[in-house]
Parts: sequence; C-alpha cells; structure tokens
Amino acid sequence: MSNTNSNQKLQRHLKTRHLTMIALGGSIGTGLFLASGGAIAQAGPGGALLAFTAVGIMVYFLMTSLGELATYMPESGSFSTYASRFVDPALGFALGWNFWFNWAITIASELVAATLIIKYWFPDSNSFLWSFLFLGIIVGLNLLSVKGYGESEYWFSMIKIGTVLIFLVVGLLMIFGIMGGERTGFIGFDTFTTGDAPFHGGLLAILGVFMAAGYSFQGTELVGIAAGETDNPRESVPKAIRQIFWRILLFYILAIFVIAMLIPYTDPRLLMGDVTDISVSPFTLVFEKAGIAFAASVMNAVILTSVLSAGNSGMYASARIVYVLAQEGKAPRFLGKLSKRGVPVNAILLTASIGMLAFLASFFGDGAVYFWLLSASGMCGFIAWLGIAISHYRFRRAYVSQGRKLEDLAYRARWFPFGPLFAFALCLVVVIGQSLPILVAGDYHWLDIAMPYIGLPLFLAVWLGYKIKFKTKVIPLDQCQLDSPE
Repeated sequence: MSNTNSNQKLQRHLKTRHLTMIALGGSIGTGLFLASGGAIAQAGPGGALLAFTAVGIMVYFLMTSLGELATYMPESGSFSTYASRFVDPALGFALGWNFWFNWAITIASELVAATLIIKYWFPDSNSFLWSFLFLGIIVGLNLLSVKGYGESEYWFSMIKIGTVLIFLVVGLLMIFGIMGGERTGFIGFDTFTTGDAPFHGGLLAILGVFMAAGYSFQGTELVGIAAGETDNPRESVPKAIRQIFWRILLFYILAIFVIAMLIPYTDPRLLMGDVTDISVSPFTLVFEKAGIAFAASVMNAVILTSVLSAGNSGMYASARIVYVLAQEGKAPRFLGKLSKRGVPVNAILLTASIGMLAFLASFFGDGAVYFWLLSASGMCGFIAWLGIAISHYRFRRAYVSQGRKLEDLAYRARWFPFGPLFAFALCLVVVIGQSLPILVAGDYHWLDIAMPYIGLPLFLAVWLGYKIKFKTKVIPLDQCQLDSPE
C-alpha cells in the first residue's frame, strides 16, 4: 500500500557507480547497434562521422548544463523543476508532462521491439505473453526500490559497454590485419573511400543523418532525474557528467569509424538493420567478418538487454517526473504518494498502464494509432533538451544577478554562455528539420512530413493552456528561486 505521509521523501540510495553507469549506458542502444549502419549507408562514413560528432558536441554541452543544475539543485523533477523556478511555471508544467508522455510511449515501443527480438529464437511464440513478461520485469524492478532500479541499470549498462569495447578491440585488430579474413597487415583506407566516399549524398544526406543521430543520444538526460535520489550528488553528478565526452568519443565516433573502415557504405545490408533482423546489425557484420560464427545470437541478446534497459530507465524517469508534478500540484495528488520503500507506486502503475495501452494499439488498425503516438513522442526528447538549455542559461544569469559567486558552485559548466546557446541553436535545427530524412528518402506523402511534428503542437497547447489558465509570466532574474544546494 502507498504511504500517505506527506513528510516521506524519495530515498537517496543511488551510489556514484550507479549514476556513472546510468550516464555511460544511457544512450547506448539500438541507435548505435542498428541505426549506425543506415547512417553510414545514407551519408557515407565521413558524413556519418560528421553528423554524429556535431550532435555529440551538442549533447556534451547540454549535459554540462544539466550537470551544473543537478549538482546545485538535485531534484527528481529535474528540468521540469528547473524551468518552473528559473523560467516560467507554465514551461515547467509542459516540460514535465512532455517528458512523461515521451517515455510512456517509448516503453510501448520497447515492448514491441523486445517481442520482435525474442522471436529470433522463438519465432512461433505469442507476442502478448512476452510483452506482459517484459513489462512485469520492468515494473517489478521499479517497484522494488530505487536501489533495485540502480542495480539493474548498472548491470544492463555493463553488458552494453562490454560489448562495445569487445567490438572496438576486434575491429581494430582487423583493421591492422591481426585478426579475421585472409588479408594481412594494415587494411588501409580503401573501404573508407569506396565510390564517392567518405562523403555520399551531399549536404541533405548529412542533415538527414544529423536528425537520426539526435534520437540515438536520447536518454543521456536521465542522469539529471537520477541525481534526485543519489546519496552524494555533489560528487556523483560531476563525475558522471565528465564521462560523457569520452563515451561519445569512444562509443559512437570510434565505433562508426571501425564499421566504416571494415564495411563499405555501398553494402546493402547496412540499410537493412532493424529489430526484426539482427543478422544485419553492423556489429554483427563485423563480428562475422572476424570469424565469430555466433555473432548474431550474441548481438540479439545484447540488443534485447538494451531494449529492456531503455524500458527500465523510461519507467523510472517518467514516474519520478509525475511524482514531482503531483507534489507541486501540477498532477493528481494520488500520484504523489510513496510506498514504505520510498517508491512512487501510483506513478509507476499509471505509466505502465499507458505504456501497455499504447503497445496494444500497435495490434489494431494496422498500428495507425500506435505510430501516431510514437511520432508525437519522437519530438518530445528534443523539446526536453531545449528546456535544459533555456533553464541553464536563465539559472546562471539569475545566480549572478542575485549576487552569488560562481566559485561556490560545486560543478560549473564550461564555455558559458556559448555552451547552452550553441546547444539550443543546434537542437532547434533538429526540431525544425524533423522531416528531412523523409525528404531525402523521396517517395513521400504530405502526412509523412507532418507526422514528426505532431508532438510540437501538443507541447505548445499544454504550455499555453497552463499559462492562460494561471496567468503565469516569465520570472524576473532577481526573483528566481535559488534554494541552497543539498
């Protein structure tokens, strides 16, 4: 039963190792294991590297902004709370529900992906049974305790990181002719410069990959939510944030470079990678080229782990956001109750039920309702990133205007104000250019172009609706609520 004691709070049981692994593994998933191949095929190895590097820089600046905010004010409401205190309560309200909706629908998409992956081994099994089982595991881990979530995410991330590191070692050994194939010695840049590579398809193709790369990095912001339940956020958050630059460099940039050196962008299998066919993951192709026969089965298991990790994190983060919204009077009060373990049970069950309803929608009407929901949620992650950039810019200006010293900040984001302004501008380009991949692919309908933007009017409607009803205004810098850090 939920505890109605309003004095009870979320438990700070996450350790530094938990937060570090959440930061490291947060964005490693199907975007890297599957979509990276399509990025290389679309824009060539040089185009893919350029696009992922640009988005990686944007994400790095966003996370340093979030790091400064989360270290100073570790709140489970994260950027929803920050926007409410440093920008406008209406923006905080809209960002909170936007984030919840994003992850509730994402949980549904992960359930769909998990059932498709499991059919690699059990092709005739029942999709509904697998989906209920996976949802049960995710809900169970979150209901157990915050430490249950932290431990499970720690090991999920360890598996993903271990796979990438093994892949990089194997790939580099192949590049230098030490392992795999009949060719000996350094392979050179023949594959990297096949055809019109390293850049293929022109600027539009690179911009198309730029949009797709943004999705691959989503989930990194979860470290801001987790900071609210970390036992020592002043130490843990900066350490986790500092890992982000190296993760981007090592896990994405170097992995794409290895794939591009070993598999030509003209290989048609690079365009085929999705959760219905793990055998054409670029990771699988490289492992098979190295002579590892069971590569597809191994990658299938790793990708299943990634999917469950994403669902697990989505359930955790969305439930915490709703809980904080309820505490602030921006959501029904029953969602703000905690169990004796300090877990927002009602918020978790609400999120699980919405996720399951969205999953069931994928089986009716040719999945039209589900795909509309998924399209609407796709925009939400980028809106959250815009919110982080705006909140940090306003926080720093309010902090200085109220006479506080920057030297007192436990973690200070570098390159201010360039960092948040650059991240905001680049993220805005991603939001505006959502339909570019469709335009690049050709053979589209006007509805295909409109669908990626569904989330934007929904967000604006929630934001303006709250603003009009409660007549909120942008908070003057000298009136921003700068609570003392915990």
